[in-house]
Amino acid sequence: MSIVKLNQKLKRVEISSFEIENQTVFNYLNKLQASERDGNLLKALNIGVLALMEDRLSAFLSKTSNELGTELENLKMIFDMKQEVFYKTTIKGNLAEEDITEFLNEFFHDRKLKDKAITTGTTTGKLEKNKTGDIVCNIDGQDDLKIVIECKFDKSIRLGDIADKDIFTRKTDTVWSQLIEAQANREGKTAILVLDYALIDSALLNKVENVRYLPEIGFVAIVDSQKGDFSNLAIAYMLARDIAINAAPIELDKNILSALINRIVKDISEILKVKSLVETNIENNKKILSQLEKSMLLMDFSQSYLNKFLNDGILSKEDLLNFYNGEEVSDKFKLIEKEIKSI
Repeated sequence: MSIVKLNQKLKRVEISSFEIENQTVFNYLNKLQASERDGNLLKALNIGVLALMEDRLSAFLSKTSNELGTELENLKMIFDMKQEVFYKTTIKGNLAEEDITEFLNEFFHDRKLKDKAITTGTTTGKLEKNKTGDIVCNIDGQDDLKIVIECKFDKSIRLGDIADKDIFTRKTDTVWSQLIEAQANREGKTAILVLDYALIDSALLNKVENVRYLPEIGFVAIVDSQKGDFSNLAIAYMLARDIAINAAPIELDKNILSALINRIVKDISEILKVKSLVETNIENNKKILSQLEKSMLLMDFSQSYLNKFLNDGILSKEDLLNFYNGEEVSDKFKLIEKEIKSI
């Protein structure tokens, strides 16, 4: 007589009283408090059902039924070792790109989309010697309609808002720079930066949470690669896809204009620092002159891009990347700085 009955009306599994003789199960339950055994038995049943639903795990369980405890312990050791290798070596970037590409193509297939995700590998893009933009997704198979995805599994990366950027400090990768650079390098309509939950600065995690959109810059999505959870990337991709398909040229982009103005406002605040330097003492004259030269260069630089934007009504991705990095200003200042130091 069957001990398992299914109540179709209530969608419940009803099991009659039964006994089993299994040393592994007995040893496990014997180590638990009496109050813990029922809950853990149900948990074990649920895990077992999930395993049987997966063909590969089902085959494994059948093959190792007599040595299950030993094999599971070995699996745990292998998993821990893989985690250590993943987090301590540069291989994590390549593994992430492959996993994400595979996830996206399966996602496209399930959604019946004609999109295709392709890893760029070691190939350079439009910018000289630049490989930024790990994955390119062609929407509906169109080469001129692309979403670029950059994977950055690095705890040192920060948001890098243009309003807070100091051109004269050492250049570092930021969320802003990577999104702009990826679009410019791979000629994408928009971009997504993928960060890993286990490898992200806590301050940036609080700002992004799960998915964040930076107007006219792109999306940030946080995934959990070790758990295979890329759901936030799926959300970001579908939003980015709608923007890429429906975006139309406009006469004046207020968001870019806002970025330009924010930079100019920051430049003005740099000039105001001169006053405090003058009031300090005469020994600061060189610092004052250096600060003035910086500010003058910044004003000329920012105004040239503002004029270009107001005249053309748009800035290319390359223009926006050059404006963000400001390397032209930094190079000019290095020559002036040498002259100031020689006084």
